[in-house]
Amino acid sequence: MRSIRFTAARACVLAVCAAAAAALAGCANIGTSPAQSGSECRAVPASGEPQTIEMPDATADQLPDPRTVVGPTTAYTRSADITPVSDDPTADQSLPATVPSADGPQQKVTDTTRILALNQNGGLAAAVIGLGFGCNLVGRDISTGYPSTANLPLVTRGGHELSAEAILALRPTVVITDTSIGPYDVQLQLRDSGIPVVFIPLVYEHGVGGVQAQIQAVADALGVHELGQRLASRTMREINQVVARVAGMSPREYADRPRAVFLYVRGKSVYYWFGEGSGADSLIQSLSMVDVAAEVGFKGMSPTNAEALIKAAPDIIITMTLGIASTGGIDEVLALPGIAETPAGRNRRVIDMSDYEVMSFGPRTAEVLAALGTAVFDPEGAYQPGAPPAAIGQRLAELQSGGQAQSQ
Repeated sequence: MRSIRFTAARACVLAVCAAAAAALAGCANIGTSPAQSGSECRAVPASGEPQTIEMPDATADQLPDPRTVVGPTTAYTRSADITPVSDDPTADQSLPATVPSADGPQQKVTDTTRILALNQNGGLAAAVIGLGFGCNLVGRDISTGYPSTANLPLVTRGGHELSAEAILALRPTVVITDTSIGPYDVQLQLRDSGIPVVFIPLVYEHGVGGVQAQIQAVADALGVHELGQRLASRTMREINQVVARVAGMSPREYADRPRAVFLYVRGKSVYYWFGEGSGADSLIQSLSMVDVAAEVGFKGMSPTNAEALIKAAPDIIITMTLGIASTGGIDEVLALPGIAETPAGRNRRVIDMSDYEVMSFGPRTAEVLAALGTAVFDPEGAYQPGAPPAAIGQRLAELQSGGQAQSQ
């Protein structure tokens, strides 16, 4: 049997995701939704210019000490979809495109009319949409939850397990993927059937810092190198703009900044600490908070224990919305071992964000950082929509009605 070499960190990512899928798997059917036709697809109008991300104007001296804020906050982005950098990417396209694949063999892409972009966090599909090829997507993974992809058929089951049957039925002309999703034998089966399968280098360890390279690699696979440069440049300018604004909301003295951890919660007994090299560390650092994992040298992603968490003494816990729902609510999260004994637990200071957004690392990263930064430093100014985004709302409704939902 052919296999691909995974680092320990990559194996850990897949193990965590498999556990989550087992806990919350099952409602969506694979390959049953009709693919969107050109007439059904309504792309957001394109813009090559950086968007001004709406945030409160408050600065640190106008805000309360973030370590003393009491109560949970849900971070919401203000927009639901991705603004493409071009309305007609084929005008800038050069095919065939012969590109390296991270698993070894070069791939020759000759047709991008039917695209699948599949990975653990939805970042590859986000890049495809951002480049202007959103209407060419014919299916999705469980992590891709944008309005423009809502009616696409699901090609994963049990969380992040690829279904060869569902994928082949969609007749993709190119598959863009990475090693965060599998099994690898399915990806090789697709390649053996004649479909170019391009593995993008795995950049989740770099989090925010890996966004630019990932966008460019996807663009090159689609034969639009210059559009990739434009989208990557626009995205990084937006990120830098938001990072600077959040820094202005954070206390100037490092010792006065809130201590934060990212916990991956699923069910009422197990939670994972996301440390250095998980991607979550880059979120915390980009938000001008103290990254407790870096401070104590905690690396990767693994279950933690009450003693370690109490010793870390976080002021803020960041987690995912469906994770809270899987436990039964915020009170149940606070009842998990050790959490109540931390400053965050005593103040009920848990900040959650949509599973589809918080670790997606792509063209909308600036909006994610803006939402999280506002929730941390100016929770009263945080955007609160009338209802959760459709994708997360559907999963929450399923959980609340006693059903189970697939999740990241």
